[in-house]
Amino acid sequence: MKKSFLKIGAVVFSMCAGAVNAQTVQHSENDTIVKLEDVVVSSLRVEKKITDVPISIAVVNSLKFEERPTFTVADGLSGEPGIFMGGDGVWAKNINVRGLTEDRLVTMVDGNRIETATDLTASLSMIDANDIERVEVIKGAQSVLYGSGAMGGIVNVITKDGYFSDRLYVNGCAMVGLASVNASNADYINVNVGDKKWYVKLNAGYGFGGDIKTPAGSIKNSGYKTNDVSARVGFKPADNHIIKLNFQRNCSKDVGIPGGAAFAPTATAKYKDISRTLFNANYEIKDLTSVFNSLKITGFVQNIIRDVEMNPNSVTKKTLPNGNIQVTNPTLVTPKGTHLTFGGNVQGVFKFNDRNTLIAGVDVWRRNITSDRTKHITVTVQDSIGNVLKTNSIERKESPLPDASFTSAGVFVQDEMRFFANRLNVTVGGRIDGIFVENGECHDVDYIITNGNMNEHPAGQRITFEKGKRQDFSWSANIGAIYKITNKLHVVLNGARSYRSPSLEERFKYIDLTSKVRLGNPDLKSEDGVSGDLGVRFWGDRFTIQASGFINGINNMIVERDGVFNYQTTDGATESVPALVLDNVGKALLYGVDLSLDYNIINGLNVFASGSYTMGIDRENDSYLPNIPPMKGVIGVSYTYDKVGTTSVEVTGAGEKHLIADHEKPTSAYGRLDIALRSRVFRIGKVGMQLFGGIDNVTNETYTNFFSTNRSDINYEPGRNFYIKGKINF
Repeated sequence: MKKSFLKIGAVVFSMCAGAVNAQTVQHSENDTIVKLEDVVVSSLRVEKKITDVPISIAVVNSLKFEERPTFTVADGLSGEPGIFMGGDGVWAKNINVRGLTEDRLVTMVDGNRIETATDLTASLSMIDANDIERVEVIKGAQSVLYGSGAMGGIVNVITKDGYFSDRLYVNGCAMVGLASVNASNADYINVNVGDKKWYVKLNAGYGFGGDIKTPAGSIKNSGYKTNDVSARVGFKPADNHIIKLNFQRNCSKDVGIPGGAAFAPTATAKYKDISRTLFNANYEIKDLTSVFNSLKITGFVQNIIRDVEMNPNSVTKKTLPNGNIQVTNPTLVTPKGTHLTFGGNVQGVFKFNDRNTLIAGVDVWRRNITSDRTKHITVTVQDSIGNVLKTNSIERKESPLPDASFTSAGVFVQDEMRFFANRLNVTVGGRIDGIFVENGECHDVDYIITNGNMNEHPAGQRITFEKGKRQDFSWSANIGAIYKITNKLHVVLNGARSYRSPSLEERFKYIDLTSKVRLGNPDLKSEDGVSGDLGVRFWGDRFTIQASGFINGINNMIVERDGVFNYQTTDGATESVPALVLDNVGKALLYGVDLSLDYNIINGLNVFASGSYTMGIDRENDSYLPNIPPMKGVIGVSYTYDKVGTTSVEVTGAGEKHLIADHEKPTSAYGRLDIALRSRVFRIGKVGMQLFGGIDNVTNETYTNFFSTNRSDINYEPGRNFYIKGKINF
């Protein structure tokens, strides 16, 4: 009875979904709350109040990551309407925005693209959650400002920065957190120093966790170790000139991958090493003229290295014509990949008057990928009674993808206009991009070493991809409007034409499944889509509500279908094998609603709720699209007593998911009860102290995450989790 009540309570508010979770607010050290309508966002390339942004956007600030046991960025975003979390275990997480996964989202750190493999991204896991200032998620197509890939949205993780001050200052903070569900520990420290002309911010973090405990037992191979260091420097060579430099380095080791679509069910895999290194520089000149408001020049280099170890745990036996038995044991597979992305942009902001602001710029970036895979195989020949007659040690070197590059160069412009005494705010923009792809020749096996002897041209060596160059030109456009019926009641409407150029993995991947191969297609066309969003927002003194409905149609959708791989061996022979080939054959339609609300009943007592519903249809085959999230919702209450702190109780849940695509698994509805406590900041001299704690999944509910189930073999999510965090400001 108790669990049924939780399930009903969790989904009752899941009928719609909202632009921003109403409880998302900013907090200063003394817990002063900034109203949501005063929150400033920057993912549209200029800072704006959220009330002036004509798109659906979720903003999650630093407090959300500090007060909860958020192991990754995805954990902190998972409670927002329209955003769902999935992944492989605790560390390797990803998100789904309104039914579209990471391959149709642009993910950035401080405005710099994260580009890595689509099967095992973990891109949101390579960011220290304690170093986040806020995360802005644009829910919908906004390719105008960011180019290829933003068909489903934009995730911009903004890390903490230093600041200028009229007086010399030195301050910082230290945090430590413990969680019971995986015996994890997370430590963080930062130091800030600066004055009116310069600043320096330094920070470091370290964390580890063991296997996750669920009500049905532990999830084996789900532990991790991770550390972060970063540094920011800012200085003003002149009053209206600002230069900022940013360095970030994340390195994680022995990260278990308990599931994973890229591996066989019997396999065990882990990231032996995975790292992300970022360096970026910004130079901004403000107030050049009365019209030329600012000029910003940005450059960045970001490198992601993935080093995986996988044990296939699959021994095969074959009876030879002479009666002997051949035993093949693949002992270890080591995929490695280096994903180097670099680029820059020049952007100008022109403020012609109080009613007209123009943004224009040039944006260029390039991604280079190199990858290799080594398979270690032991082959023994035994007689009929098991005596070993011969043993061969084989090392098979492969290239899952050819060395390849993806270069994008675009010109964009966006104009914001105000009419009718600023009651109507209209934004119109457009972008043109050139995409240039190059690749080297690739074989399905580079060489084989047998008992120490190398064979660079083994029998049957295939040429999977010829060396080549390709060009792709695309365009995008958007229009958005906010009409203020009253100062508190706004209607929001936007539409967009977006595109996504196929990734390097989609163009060139080659995965041998023995009976078939999974094959990329170098000649794929760009996906293009048309989307619309209609919303209503009410910003009351005690009551806030935001609701929006959306529709997103995608043409030339890239899907996998049965086909044939015709290849040429290095000795000139032409052969073919069955294949699952990527092709532009799909037409998709996604639609749904989001809702969020917050009601301040009396001073200190708030009730909040949010929910979302998404449907996805494959119009080509009249079937359901994969990766469409179930209906989900959050309902809760919080109470703040100024002299002590804040307590919140909330139920999070999802509805039953049975309208699914082929090969997906249905999941049942669930409801999860969480309790969180946050003390006020207690000061002793110049030192401030604050405690956070709580219990996640209070009832130890056994439930299944739809995305984890369909991506891997993770059948249950974490059980009851006691956690505590301490923070000291100095």
